[in-house]
Amino acid sequence: MCGIVGSLVLSGSGTVITEDFIVRMRDTMIHRGPDGAGVWVSPDGNVGLGHRRLAIIDLSDTAAQPMSNEDGMLRLVFNGEIYNHAEIRKELEFIGGHRWITDHSDTEVIIHAFEQWGIDCIHKFRGMFAFALWDARKKELWLVRDRLGVKPLYYSVHHGRLNFASEIKALLQDPDQERKVNEESLLDYLSFLTTPAPNTLFSGIKKLSCATWLRVSPDGTSTEHRYWDVLDHVSPLQDVPDEKLAAMVLSELRTAVRLRKVSDVPVGVFLSGGIDSSTNAALFSEDACGQVKTFTIGYEGSHQSYRNELEYAKDVASQVGAEYHEKLLTVSDLIEFLPRMVRLQDEPIADPVCFPVYFVSKLARDNGVTVCQVGEGADELFWGYPGWKTSLRLQSLNELPIPASMKHAGLWVMRALGKDRGFSYEWLRRGAEGQPIFWGGAEAFTEQDKQKLLSPRLRKKLAGRSSWESVRPIYERYQAKAPVPSNLGWMTYLDLNLRLPELLLMRVDKMSMGVSLEGRVPFLDHKLVELAMSIPDEVKMRNGVLKAVLKKAVRGIIPDRIIDRPKQGFGVPVHDWFLDELGNEIRKVMHQFCDETDFFDRGEVMNLMNRGRSAQAWYLFNLALWWKEYVRD
Repeated sequence: MCGIVGSLVLSGSGTVITEDFIVRMRDTMIHRGPDGAGVWVSPDGNVGLGHRRLAIIDLSDTAAQPMSNEDGMLRLVFNGEIYNHAEIRKELEFIGGHRWITDHSDTEVIIHAFEQWGIDCIHKFRGMFAFALWDARKKELWLVRDRLGVKPLYYSVHHGRLNFASEIKALLQDPDQERKVNEESLLDYLSFLTTPAPNTLFSGIKKLSCATWLRVSPDGTSTEHRYWDVLDHVSPLQDVPDEKLAAMVLSELRTAVRLRKVSDVPVGVFLSGGIDSSTNAALFSEDACGQVKTFTIGYEGSHQSYRNELEYAKDVASQVGAEYHEKLLTVSDLIEFLPRMVRLQDEPIADPVCFPVYFVSKLARDNGVTVCQVGEGADELFWGYPGWKTSLRLQSLNELPIPASMKHAGLWVMRALGKDRGFSYEWLRRGAEGQPIFWGGAEAFTEQDKQKLLSPRLRKKLAGRSSWESVRPIYERYQAKAPVPSNLGWMTYLDLNLRLPELLLMRVDKMSMGVSLEGRVPFLDHKLVELAMSIPDEVKMRNGVLKAVLKKAVRGIIPDRIIDRPKQGFGVPVHDWFLDELGNEIRKVMHQFCDETDFFDRGEVMNLMNRGRSAQAWYLFNLALWWKEYVRD
């Protein structure tokens, strides 16, 4: 796990890359790699690569980066882990023709795999990765992001050069990089709590989409290719008994957890007390050498909007014989953390769970652990969100043979009655327009709310545009590729392509790496994802039980008390805190933001605050803090 940076001069620009420039970018991310640093600049100054190292696999100096092949024609910087690197190395050693300088570095496996198979080598990799590879023979720079988007990679093209990095703050070290809000992306941020790839909230800075590679030549020509789509690997498992499907899930999950135990440094588990993290802890503890360390976060006192899960986490730790560590947080911890949170996020990630993820990561690091397994992905793959039941019901109602004209008439009536500000109106609007009801597992503001919230200038500039523009390409791809399109399949596919890679996984990456901790995600092993997407909807939704397949798979692995208790998400008591100290801080920041910018209608912002809309207030607050940190002159 590391931080990578680099720059490529584009033909005719007259730019020369210096080592000082690469080092300056690289060392904005010391937190991503405190164990070492490297830099390489080509003799002609046309290419530069930099690396910050968090040593996890092969701790020797020979595994340092940037790394080259035997003749120096390939240069690589790599962030992530290739969990099956030993297996691939054996294959390459059998083929022969490669000279190895490390004992067991997965970085070196990538280089020799690329030598052997070209860019198709990525199909052999089982892991999480973002890497940049310079091919001096062909004069090509390759930028690659893993299948599920566990690791980020940002880039920008301007002033005759392409810069890339694991974090945006590195790109901002270029004095010619514009710091300006991408106002089209702002509209999407207000929908999804994040900015969908390939855009960011910075004008001129992009992020590589998950499962994508980008090839760039010095003459400026580029090719972008989506190299993996789960729908290309789905084989519907019709007529397979539920018991066998559950056994298949457990087997694949065991493999995913076992692969993610591979490390030369201590590994632990984030434990919330829910099914996902409890399963991680239980499977990780199987055949473990010594006690597994688990880490849990709660909040001091009692709160109406969030109930601590500490008792369940302790129960699981005791059941699997794990070492248990916990920390209780307060609103003061949150307010004190805000400047660091915004700095680490790079662009707003308007999920308050960034706060506990940072502190549970710090708790792990403070207790001698460098790697932790996390539970993201299970809810999306196995129908785990209660709100998805509502979405499915609404989609079924929308598919009744009701003319669109009647739906539009219903919208007119709702507007006349002043009922056009909620999601009921928005869902009907989508149905009337022939759009799917579900636009993702996290939505902030409706299209109507956004129009009221935007300033007159932005309302005019963005007239006729909606966040459907970001959802539609994913929807069209799903409809074209899905063997048997379904409403539940669409919901999972959308979140695999938007909410998970750009919101949930980014909060894990940015917050854990903020304390130099690597987060691994067993439920998003691509083989497990392919299996889960092959399981029929009726099996996943058997008897209306959330996570029916997963519960059947892990019964006997974790306590029934954990499996059968109601779903509770990993959250933060933002609403309780909004009514007190946090609310005062948000109001102060939002007043200043409205004074200094022309993005929002001040009256609408203050009305939202006064109505106690704490979640939406938090989303705007994140944006304002980001603007103050990164954009304001």
